[in-house]
Amino acid sequence: MPANLPPEAKRKWEEVSSARNPQKKIEKLQEFLSLVPKHKGTENLRAQVKRKMAILRREVAAKRQKKAGKGGQKFFVEKEGDAQIVILGPTNAGRSSLLSLLTNAKVEVSEYPYTTKEPTPGMFQHQDLQFQIVEAPALMDGSADGGAWGLQTLAAARNSDGLLLIVDLSQDAVEQFSMVSRELEKARIFTREPKARVKIERKHMGAGLRIIMLGRLVNCTSKAVEQLFKSYRIHDATVKIQGEVSIDDVEDAIFENTIYRPAIVIANKADFPNAAKKVEQLKNFVGEKLKVFPVSCKAMTGFEQLGSEIFRMLNIIRVYTKEPNKRFPSERPFTIRKDSTILDLAKRIHSDFYEQFSYAKIWSKRLRFSPQKVGSSFVLEDGDTVEIHMK
Repeated sequence: MPANLPPEAKRKWEEVSSARNPQKKIEKLQEFLSLVPKHKGTENLRAQVKRKMAILRREVAAKRQKKAGKGGQKFFVEKEGDAQIVILGPTNAGRSSLLSLLTNAKVEVSEYPYTTKEPTPGMFQHQDLQFQIVEAPALMDGSADGGAWGLQTLAAARNSDGLLLIVDLSQDAVEQFSMVSRELEKARIFTREPKARVKIERKHMGAGLRIIMLGRLVNCTSKAVEQLFKSYRIHDATVKIQGEVSIDDVEDAIFENTIYRPAIVIANKADFPNAAKKVEQLKNFVGEKLKVFPVSCKAMTGFEQLGSEIFRMLNIIRVYTKEPNKRFPSERPFTIRKDSTILDLAKRIHSDFYEQFSYAKIWSKRLRFSPQKVGSSFVLEDGDTVEIHMK
């Protein structure tokens, strides 16, 4: 941006945010769009609003078909397991084969293009974790503008926790990766962690506006951020600022335009002639920030470290819980963000543990003696066992 929106458009966006019914949201988005001036600064915003409307229209149509007993395509796959990972790529790159190899999903593997027409899930077991892997319909040039099932596919990507970007080494892998990246960027989904990150959590009425500075503001002040939120009639929210953030980044976050999803590049058909050369070309083009995994779905090779790499990509840790007076901890861990505290874990378990927290005992390989009594701000690491005591 900047969008330079008039006050009436900003007020209308509050109505868009408040609408819960998809049809009502479409109506409010149309009204909002009519109030957005047409100039270069609003091009991205207008395009994003139109995509949201198209996604909602397809969702409404699918629900109508289902009610009428005509089935209808699935739009979103409800999240299960410890994280949801979506497979994205061009047609015939091996998306169905990859899903079939990694999970228990029964999928049609075909040489015909565009066989997959709706998101298909399966569960991938890695140690004591379960990752839900979802194959999305193929991407092509123009997917972000509504081509084929593009909006459906990109909506699935936005809803995910991470992405597997698959390319075909028997074809031009660099061009395929470029196409996938272009469509993701058009939909404002980025696979490289941005320098600026703004997270907005809406709160109940009366909570007020709270700005948490985990980074710094560039060329603006906290007061300017507060004024921006007031202009959009957002009075109750927690705003987390990470990295170097401008006022445009904050406004962008209000519209939920830009989102970051970590990704791994899967280079399929590594058993083809000249595949090794193409892998090097792909690695040079992608750079160091994204990991490239050469695999062969046909030969079932190259997957040994994929589970560990997905775990690393997601930036999560496993924490085990133990009830007081019980000898052994839970078999299934909680998965939480890296650098989370005891209090973050307490929130995940139950509000009572958070609100009535007294202290915790922790068992950890990094501690000289276990268990140790710790407070709410203790930072957890992968493999820790925690016993929470309440007041």
